[in-house]
Amino acid sequence: MKNVAVIGAGTMGNGIAHTFAQFDYKVQLIDVSQNSLDKGMATITKNLDRMVSKEIISEEDKIKTLKNITTYTSLEDGVEYASLVVEAATENVDLKLKIFRDLDKFCPEDTILASNTSSISITKIAAETSRPDMVIGMHFMNPVPVMKLVEIIRGYSTSDQTYTTVEEISKKLSKVPVEVNDYPGFVANRILMPMINEAIETLYNGVAGVQEIDTVMKLGMAHPMGPLQLADFIGLDVCLSILNVMYDGFKNPKYAPCPLLVNMVMAGKMGIKSGEGFYDYSESRRAEKVSGQFLK
Repeated sequence: MKNVAVIGAGTMGNGIAHTFAQFDYKVQLIDVSQNSLDKGMATITKNLDRMVSKEIISEEDKIKTLKNITTYTSLEDGVEYASLVVEAATENVDLKLKIFRDLDKFCPEDTILASNTSSISITKIAAETSRPDMVIGMHFMNPVPVMKLVEIIRGYSTSDQTYTTVEEISKKLSKVPVEVNDYPGFVANRILMPMINEAIETLYNGVAGVQEIDTVMKLGMAHPMGPLQLADFIGLDVCLSILNVMYDGFKNPKYAPCPLLVNMVMAGKMGIKSGEGFYDYSESRRAEKVSGQFLK
C-alpha cells in the first residue's frame, strides 16, 4: 500500500501529504483549487527546508519527498490508483459526505477510505458509501510532520482488517496510533475543546485577560501553549464547528460554544489564518494581544 491520495491541500492536508511522501509513499495531493495546491506545495517545501537546516533530513531527502508528490484538481483522476485515501477537507459535514460518495464511485473496490475529521461521525460518513467496513478515521495532529499521535477511529462497521492495515501504516510513518471509538469529538477534542471553550468563557466573563489566561495555563499547568493561543492556531471557526458537533451529538449544555467565540467567528476573526483572533498576527503587531473590542 504505497499509493496514497490526500484530499485537501490546506494546513492538515499538506502536512499529511508531506509525511507520507517523506516516508516514500507516492502521494496524489488533490484540491479543487490550483492556487490552494500551489500554496500547499510551497508550505511543504518551506517545512522541508526547515528540516534540512536543522539537519533532520538531507537535501536529497527533501528532493525525494517533493518528487513523491503529484498534484491534481480532479478527484477522479487523483484517486484512480490509490490504495488509501485520506480526506482532509474543511470540517463541514455536507462537504465530507459528498466527497465520500464521490470517492466510493471513483476509487478501486479495495481502496480504504479514511477521514482526518476531528469530530464528525465516521459511522455517518461510512453510511454514504457501499464499503462501510473500509471506512475509518485517521485523525492526525497539527503540525502533522512533527506530532506523533494519530487517533484511529472505528466506525460502527469498520472491519478489523481495515483497522489493522491503518494501524500498521501509521507506525510506518513513525506515528503512535491510538484506537478510539466513534463518538462526537473522539478523545482529543472531547477533552481539549471544552478546555478551550472554558478559557474563552473566562475571558468573556472578565476574570482575566488573554495573556493572563494563557500565562496561567502555561506556567501553572505546564502547557506548551495557552488555550487561547492554541485556539488561534487551530482556527476559531474549527473550534466552533467541533463544539457544535459535540453539542448536537450529546445534547449536553456543557459543550455549548461561548457567545464570544460565536461572535468572533461571525466577525471573521479566525485566528492565525485570518491574521487576527485572540492575538493580532499582522506584520505590525505580530502575536500581540488584541484589545478588548469583543468584550464591549
